Order: sequence, then structure tokens, then C-alpha cells
Amino acid sequence: QVQLVESGGGLVQAGGSLRLSCAASGSIFRINAMGWYRQAPGKQRELVAAIARGDSINYADSVKGRFTISRDSAKNTVHLQMNSLKPEDTAVYYCNADVYSTVINYREFWGQGTLVTVSS
Repeated sequence: QVQLVESGGGLVQAGGSLRLSCAASGSIFRINAMGWYRQAPGKQRELVAAIARGDSINYADSVKGRFTISRDSAKNTVHLQMNSLKPEDTAVYYCNADVYSTVINYREFWGQGTLVTVSS
């Protein structure tokens, strides 16, 4: 089994910054893509940013230029630096990872979520 543990959420004023971290542990042979999703009240979960094993990166248009995703493949960690935060960034943020537990056994895993609240 694989566990994803997030940290770094909290309350911040608009214009402020937060850094989210996610550490994967357990039966890991290799992790392909890692990323962050978010879900605001009454809305669907959406991709915020994702980084592939080869370090190609995708960002949601709404966070481009403000958020930066990075990963340490050796430590199975992924981070999300969030700057210039806006009230509309308020959501539960979920870590996501595509994990091979063996050469052929693959599954997607989710963290438990961490709440980010941006006050105006």
C-alpha cells in the first residue's frame, strides 16, 4: 500500500504565500506523475499542477505565474509553492501520484487533502 501525506495548508490573507508538501511512502517501485488538485465547496475537483517523472509540467491557467510545482524523485516528494494567493484559491488541496508498486502493477493514489483558506 502507498500513503500520500500532505502538509502546509492553512489560513492566509490575499496576496500571501503558502507552500504545500506531499510525501509518498509505502510499496513504491517508481512514481510517474505527481500533482496537486483542488476542490472548492460546491465545485468539482480540478487539476492545479502536475509534474511528470521527466519533469514536464502542466498548470491550470488560473494559477500560471503564481504557483510553482517541484518534485524530488529520490525522496518521493512533491511541493507546490503558491504565491499571490487569491480568495478564489480557497479549496481543499489534494496530492495525487501515479505509482508503480512493481514493474507492472500501477495505481493512482490520493492524499487526504489539506485546506487552504485565503481571506480577502
